[in-house]
Amino acid sequence: MKKRQKPMPTIISTNKRACYNYFINEVMEAGLLLHGWEVKSLRAGQVNINDSYVELSNGEAYLFGSIFQPLSFVSSHITYIPNRRRKLLLKKSELDFLIRKVNHDGFTVISLSIYWKSAWAKLKIAVAQGKKKHDKRNDLKDREWKLDKARIVKNTNCVFIRN
Repeated sequence: MKKRQKPMPTIISTNKRACYNYFINEVMEAGLLLHGWEVKSLRAGQVNINDSYVELSNGEAYLFGSIFQPLSFVSSHITYIPNRRRKLLLKKSELDFLIRKVNHDGFTVISLSIYWKSAWAKLKIAVAQGKKKHDKRNDLKDREWKLDKARIVKNTNCVFIRN
């Protein structure tokens, strides 16, 4: 019998500045507790998580700073709050791990991307540590060197080693 392949997750939105501003240490997946109009906004791709972060309070995790734009054809009797806090659905052990990392080790929890996994909206979160200015400069230097190296290798078929 053939094994049925699982469909790849469909990415809705990503936080492109996360890897530039933070060192990513641990990555995990969380569910989202959403209203109906927010699910419709997700399906339309009207969501922005660039400045969002996760706050831990009272043993629960909440997503702050994300913006879900309400659609114009959604019901008119509902009050829309595009930047409200949304509860994250995590296991108790995952919550304990996040609380321990944030309180004792000085890390922060940020959102990396939001996507569909079968019929469920999932949020990829990361335990991260902020980068200093000199770290960002070093990353830019390394990225430019990789591009230059690829150009040189493409043109001359030589191998270069950077010290």
